[in-house]
Amino acid sequence: MWNFHKWFERHSLILVVGILLVVSIGGLVQITPLFFIESTIEEVKGVRPYTPLELKGRQIYVREGCYTCHSQMIRPLRDEVERYGHYSLAAESMYDHPFQWGSKRTGPDLARVGGRYSDEWHRAHLVDPRSTVPESVMPPYAFLEAKDLRTDDIGNHLRTNAMLKVPYAKDQIENAEADLRAQADPNSDGAGAFEERYPTVKARDYDGNTARLTEMDALIAYLQMLGAGVDFSTYQADAPENQR
Repeated sequence: MWNFHKWFERHSLILVVGILLVVSIGGLVQITPLFFIESTIEEVKGVRPYTPLELKGRQIYVREGCYTCHSQMIRPLRDEVERYGHYSLAAESMYDHPFQWGSKRTGPDLARVGGRYSDEWHRAHLVDPRSTVPESVMPPYAFLEAKDLRTDDIGNHLRTNAMLKVPYAKDQIENAEADLRAQADPNSDGAGAFEERYPTVKARDYDGNTARLTEMDALIAYLQMLGAGVDFSTYQADAPENQR
């Protein structure tokens, strides 16, 4: 056995070929199965694609560079879980293109901010951050309240996401603009149809002004859904079944 090993060591070319052969076999064993499974991400109840209004809000979030100060990834460490809530799951980012994990925290992590504060709190915080958090260094975003939200391109955004395997139905894509407007106006004629297409979401006014659909509406809608879909009180019990 040892004589055979010395033969490999004395012939460097054969040793290199042997190494490449072993690495190739190991790589094939690990990589090949990935071509035969649809997804490596566990399915978690409550995770859903963004509504049109939330998707526009996410685009504003990215456009304004919010990710440079706020991460969306709670690590499974005691201090992070006690401060922010349950650690982040891969499934929660499966419809993000690109994901907003980040590592910079000038401000707090936002992975669990959805439902933690009221819509009015978010509006006041975005207009004047120090009115709600006196020590905040965040710049004001009051201009979002005065800027009408562009809606004519939302169908293309949903269509593009569908190409990336986000499960938008045909009627959701066709009614994207109507659903975008309806989500921010619970009294509109389209509110009922919107809630049928997105059963877990209720139409409501986000910025306190139903007369206008603004970028403030969209950003608050996005923030309010972050981490709000998964029921973590039951997730631990369901986890073994989800991960099979």
